[in-house]
Amino acid sequence: MSAALEQHTLKLSIATTLAVSALGVAFGLLSGSQSILFDGVFSIIDAAMSGLALLVAKLAVREVSQRFQHGYWHLEPMVAALNGSILMLLCVYAFLNAVQGLMKGGRELAFDLAIVYALLVAGACFAMYAYEKRINRRVDSELLRIDTQGWLMAGLITSALLGAFAIALGLERTAYTHLLTPYVDSLLLAVLTLCFMPVPIGIVRRALKEIFLIAPSALDREVHAAMVPVMARKGLLEYYSHVAKSGRGHFIEIHIVTTPEFAADQGIVFLDEIRKQISEGLSIPPDRRWFTVAFTADPRWV
Repeated sequence: MSAALEQHTLKLSIATTLAVSALGVAFGLLSGSQSILFDGVFSIIDAAMSGLALLVAKLAVREVSQRFQHGYWHLEPMVAALNGSILMLLCVYAFLNAVQGLMKGGRELAFDLAIVYALLVAGACFAMYAYEKRINRRVDSELLRIDTQGWLMAGLITSALLGAFAIALGLERTAYTHLLTPYVDSLLLAVLTLCFMPVPIGIVRRALKEIFLIAPSALDREVHAAMVPVMARKGLLEYYSHVAKSGRGHFIEIHIVTTPEFAADQGIVFLDEIRKQISEGLSIPPDRRWFTVAFTADPRWV
């Protein structure tokens, strides 16, 4: 049920993003605004990445195959890293265009059209943010979390554009209009790209942590806390744990060193009871973890 809801929400997000991007390109060309045009192009790329995320979301819930025996979880951080990298490059390119526009004396634009665009898009962004945030409380999807952050950022920035366009429209009725309004669009484009930049940087940073299998500190602490009551059992000497996260998948591997007599005295059922005790101490749902607990009396095998 959660997987179907996640995919439905991503499809709705893609459709809304395409509508917003069409508005951005159309209003950007009609009003002569580079900042609005950039917003539209940014949305087009975001829609393409959301489509790729939807494909990965479908793969992530599939059963393992002979070729992908650990499942498809590892594709999620790879897609996130690609998404963030492309958006970073777009932001850098747009920022350089903004600087070039300021150096050339700016450009005129139709502020009334720009205000209409900002009103429509800000409303759509905040509506999608509220909807996805509510859905993700039930689904708990990393892909939806990234998408939700994108809608919030887009809504806040578009609201800032709305305020700036409204101020610029007011300045057109003053004696200083020729000194200020030509620079508004290029200045907004520069600010827009600088505000967008932290989002893809954060996406890439988190994705790289998962690609390089850096142990999540919260998961590591949780495993150690779950092992405290387990290791109080007689015959268990020490343990070694290894954790990693890749997309929605959590990999947890625990090796427990026992006394030589422990293996001879205890049966398989008792060992499974220990596994169950550890499992109950973890908050990660069973369908989102690769969980292994091994026992040995020889420390060389850990």
